[in-house]
Amino acid sequence: MIMGPTGDSKGELLSQLAELVKEITGLPDCKNSCKKTHGNLVRRIKLLSPLFEELRDGNEETMIKIEEIKGFELLKVALGSAKELLQSVNEGSKLYQALQKDQITDKFQLMTETIEAALNEIPYDKLDISEEVREQIELVHTQFRRASRRPDSPDLQLDQDLAIAQKEKDPDPAILKRLSDKLQLRTINDLTKESLALHELVIASGGDPGECFEKVSSLLKKLKDYVLIENPEADTSESEKGMMKHRSPVIPDDFRCPISLELMKDPVIVSTGQTYERSCIQKWLDAGHKTCPKTQQTLLHTVLTPNYVLKSLIALWCESNGVELPKKQGTCSSRKPGSSVSDCDRAAIIALLEKLANGNSEQQRAAAGELRLLAKRNADNRVCIAEAGAIPLLVELLSSTDSRTQEHAVTALLNLSINDSNKGTIVNAGAIPDIVDVLKNGSMEARENAAATLFSLSVVDENKVAIGAAGAIPALIKLLCEGSPRGKKDAATAIFNLSIYQGNKARAVRAGIVPPLMRLLKDAGGGMVDEALAILAILASHQEGKVAIGQAGPIPVLMEVIRTGSPRNRENSAAILWSLCTGDSEQLKIAKDSGAEEALKDLSESGTDRAKRKAGTILELLQRLEVNENPVSLSSL
Repeated sequence: MIMGPTGDSKGELLSQLAELVKEITGLPDCKNSCKKTHGNLVRRIKLLSPLFEELRDGNEETMIKIEEIKGFELLKVALGSAKELLQSVNEGSKLYQALQKDQITDKFQLMTETIEAALNEIPYDKLDISEEVREQIELVHTQFRRASRRPDSPDLQLDQDLAIAQKEKDPDPAILKRLSDKLQLRTINDLTKESLALHELVIASGGDPGECFEKVSSLLKKLKDYVLIENPEADTSESEKGMMKHRSPVIPDDFRCPISLELMKDPVIVSTGQTYERSCIQKWLDAGHKTCPKTQQTLLHTVLTPNYVLKSLIALWCESNGVELPKKQGTCSSRKPGSSVSDCDRAAIIALLEKLANGNSEQQRAAAGELRLLAKRNADNRVCIAEAGAIPLLVELLSSTDSRTQEHAVTALLNLSINDSNKGTIVNAGAIPDIVDVLKNGSMEARENAAATLFSLSVVDENKVAIGAAGAIPALIKLLCEGSPRGKKDAATAIFNLSIYQGNKARAVRAGIVPPLMRLLKDAGGGMVDEALAILAILASHQEGKVAIGQAGPIPVLMEVIRTGSPRNRENSAAILWSLCTGDSEQLKIAKDSGAEEALKDLSESGTDRAKRKAGTILELLQRLEVNENPVSLSSL
């Protein structure tokens, strides 16, 4: 079952939204090729703050209806994803982002569309807010809508400079200066931070970052050579500059171990992201310390990750300055099993992992069931279980021939996926194809929990693409037709979330989603009308979806919903009708014959803001149709 934040009260939810906006607007300014796109998204999100603050601080007796809460929940998820995207862009490798800026632009575009879609789900006319705030929110909504249709213009000069710098062995210094200034990689300090970001990229890719890594490494070396020649003293103090004339080169601070203050020979990264000389930090850990010496933060684990990129940069600096290349010192002792796990049920978790890895089928089934319960119990357990290495073992059990073991494994992964960082670990373990296989072939309980797991993973935009490509959508449609009431809800929620990505809209239509949705829409007592309309509304924005929906003859039932449905359902019905009638006179005639005019006039007066806009546009189309059908002859004038 999907484990969402359904327990949030109005005040808690609005406080969380206000806090998200505060955190996003408090992020450091972006200083790379994404600066404009990053700044535009932050600026638009900041304008949402007055809405949440006014609602949160308003009359406590004012209750928001459930459909409105759903809109805010969608916005909370969207803003959470926006925060992650903004942080990743701000903290990532500037050179990598410059080379991948088309893909990053697509992510920002998808994020803008997601926020705009969430804003569409909030009926502002029902909210107790001032006229001033209402006008501001309508303005920012318009900005998001416009931005979702018109991406930022490309930086052609940057594209040209990057292409030349990659192609030529010794690029023109003027080109390297423009790149250095544009990407703010002007000093050794800047280049060191860039190397660390690049190292994180290598780790995140599982050690195989692809050919782009070679391009970034080559550009980094060229920029390093340029900076050392053109700006060698940028990171040194005035006194150091004077002494450099008579003494050996000053070691950049980022090349020194924070403990010994000596040039690092074997730099390693601890869990806080700080880098130390291996022998120094190992002595610190062996003495029983559990904190990072520099930041005093508690270390989540004691794994020491080699910082190969910084080591390479130190070697280049030594070579350029005539300093003898450091030799690697002793190695650290191997980590004890489970040393990264906190005290929460540690012994139990380690024992269960041993059974998962080496037990017989009955022991594996029991262990997976226990982990399922532990992961459901609390957030600490979810972190501990993942850090102990359970996720790859659970993924393996997704292929178990024992149906109960398979159910336990997929449900344990569902509960673990509630933790955002675990989502990435699950995907990196290759879980998506196996989860889709469970969705296709497992027991009904396993299929339903697989659908819920895919929904949870699809919160991350990149996963929407991977899940769709793995063939999940046809299996979700089958579950939508065959599942229990809960299973149908899980399938519908997953399909809706996946369909936010444009490519998945086409997949859903080609897999035959429209006929089942129409059956659910016509079954008023089935409890799935809301979900069917929400999915149809998002599919109608795609040309293939529009055609397939039009062929299903939905207009009479849509008109009935517009007349008698809930505010949210009336709004979605109007959105579908608008898509069908725009540019299609046949659908417009069907709407007219179904009594659309009277129902739409009522909606234009009593519907949500979005419903009013859609109704008004369709009424204008109907008026033009009438004029075209009954032109006034010149003789009658």
